[in-house]
Amino acid sequence: MFIQTEATPNPATLKFLPGKTVMEAGVLEFKNSDEARRSPLAAALFGVDGVSGVMFGFDFIAVSKDNGEWQHLKPAILGAIMEHFMSGAPLLNDDAVTVTSDGEEFFAPEDAETVETIKELLETRVRPAVASDGGDITFRGFRDGTVYLTMKGACAGCPSSTATLKSGIQNLLKHFVPEVREVEQMTV
Repeated sequence: MFIQTEATPNPATLKFLPGKTVMEAGVLEFKNSDEARRSPLAAALFGVDGVSGVMFGFDFIAVSKDNGEWQHLKPAILGAIMEHFMSGAPLLNDDAVTVTSDGEEFFAPEDAETVETIKELLETRVRPAVASDGGDITFRGFRDGTVYLTMKGACAGCPSSTATLKSGIQNLLKHFVPEVREVEQMTV
């Protein structure tokens, strides 16, 4: 098995590509070892000293570190990923809930059509680009011209996330949806 690695814009996160589907749909993020108990692979990755976050996407695993150098962490991470996929173990424990939510979405009923347009733009134009960097972005709400989003994975702690939100996503949404005035990041 050959696992590729890619740098992300966030120097504290690397993207690992096992050449197989990781998550059939959606993304799943683990921010600590307690959350990681839901997944044998996430638990193994948190067993590597220095790992501070794990996110599963369709065909990638984004791993974040809080200390240590990648040249020292990478062999152990690659080993854990390879061992998991070679073992045939499930990604999630049988009792794990696969659907996660960042909380209730909020918007006024009269903004439903605008929100659908925003979500479609996020899904078709933003999420694929963010996923290529080892992250994910989800819609949280829309109020008074402001779109509220949550960034995950490599994007959550990325030094350029503010620029991505303000220069990239905000400009895109303002261009296609005149009701949008600004975009703000929410933390979970």
